[in-house]
Amino acid sequence: MTALLTRFVATTRPSLARHMTMRVVANCGNDYNKSFGRSIHSSSSVNNTKAKYGGRFMVTLLPGDGIGPEMMKYVKKVFKAGGFPVDFEEVNLDSTHEDFENMFEAITSIKRNGAALKGNIETREHSKHFLSRNVELRLRLNLFANVIHCESQTGIQTRHKDIDIFLIRQNTEGEYSCLEHESVDGVVESLKIITRQRTEQISRYAFEFAKKNNRKKVTCVHKANIMKLADGLFLKICTDMAKEYPEIEYNNMIIDNCSMQLVSNPNQFDVLLLPNLYGNILTNLVCGLVGGPGITSGRNYGQTYAVFETGTRNTGKSVAGKNIANPLAMFNASADLLEYLELHSYAQMLREAIDKCINEAKVHTPDINGNNTTSDVVDFLLNEVIQKTKH
Repeated sequence: MTALLTRFVATTRPSLARHMTMRVVANCGNDYNKSFGRSIHSSSSVNNTKAKYGGRFMVTLLPGDGIGPEMMKYVKKVFKAGGFPVDFEEVNLDSTHEDFENMFEAITSIKRNGAALKGNIETREHSKHFLSRNVELRLRLNLFANVIHCESQTGIQTRHKDIDIFLIRQNTEGEYSCLEHESVDGVVESLKIITRQRTEQISRYAFEFAKKNNRKKVTCVHKANIMKLADGLFLKICTDMAKEYPEIEYNNMIIDNCSMQLVSNPNQFDVLLLPNLYGNILTNLVCGLVGGPGITSGRNYGQTYAVFETGTRNTGKSVAGKNIANPLAMFNASADLLEYLELHSYAQMLREAIDKCINEAKVHTPDINGNNTTSDVVDFLLNEVIQKTKH
C-alpha cells in the first residue's frame, strides 16, 4: 500500500514524493525483514543459524539460471563422493517465474537452514515489474556484507602477479535500494540511499575483518567529490571508523582513480571497502585481473544467514550445456560454505583439490586458456577427494 501511494504521489507532486520516499527508505530494511519475522540490528556481531540433523547439515540449494543447475549437480556429486555431511534442500528460484511464491519458498528455506548455495538468477531487463531475485534475497535476508577474495594463481597466466585483495561491499542499499519512479513522462528518478546505520555496520565489519585476518590496509572507495552528501556520508563514517583501528593503515580513493590504479598497480591494495554499485563494478574488474569469473567465489553475510555463490554475478548463459564452463568458482563457493559450517577438514580437502587442479595439474577450461572440459575438471576433483577419503 505504501509503495502504491508513493507511486501515485510521484506522478502528481514530485517534491512530496521525495519526502515520502525518504520516510519509506528509513524503514525499508525493517519492513523487508519484519515481513519475514526478523528485524535488523546495527551491530557487526553475527549470530549464525545452522540447521543440523543427525550429524548432517541441511543447506538450501538455489540452482538459478544458465550454468547454475549443472554446476549444482557437480557439487552434489563431489560432496557425495567425499562423504561430506551436507544435505541440500533444493528450491527452483529462477527468472522464469514472476510470481512471489518461489521467492517466499526460498526465503523460508534459508531461514530454516541458515545457509544457502546459490547460482546466479537472470534479471530480465524487458520486464519492469520483475525485480532482481538476487537483490531481493540480499534485502529480505539483510545480507549486508559481500566478501570476495581475489588472489593470483601461479597456474594461470595473467598480466599482474601476486594480487591478494579482499573486496568488502555494502550489499543492501546505495543504487540497489530498488527505489525509482517516473515523476513525469520521460523523467525517471532513481534514489541512491546511504544511511549512517548501514555504513557504520559495513565499515566496522571491514575493519574487524582486517584485524582478524591480519590485513594491513583498508581503502575506502567513493565519489564524494561529486556526490557530496551520499558518498560524503559514506566517506566520513568510514574515516571516523578508521580512528578506532589505529593499527590498520587507512586511505580513501575516488572510484575512477581506483579503477585505473587497479589495472595499473593492483598490488598496492589490501582490503577495499565499497558502497554497493562500486563494489559490483570493481569486483568484476579484479576477478578479471586474476583469471576471470570462473574461479572466484563470493560470500554474502547477514546477522543470521549466509548465502554463497560465484564472485561475479552472471549466469554463464552463453556456455550452458556446452561442457566448457569453469566449475571452480562454484566449488570455491562450496568450500566457503563448508568453512561457514565449521567443517574445516572437508573445506581444506576441497580447497587442496582445487589448488592442485589449477596450479599443478593445470586442468584448465577455455576461459583460462585451457583445452579441458567441465567434466575433466569435475573428474579431477572427484578423484582427488576420493583418494583423500581413502586415507
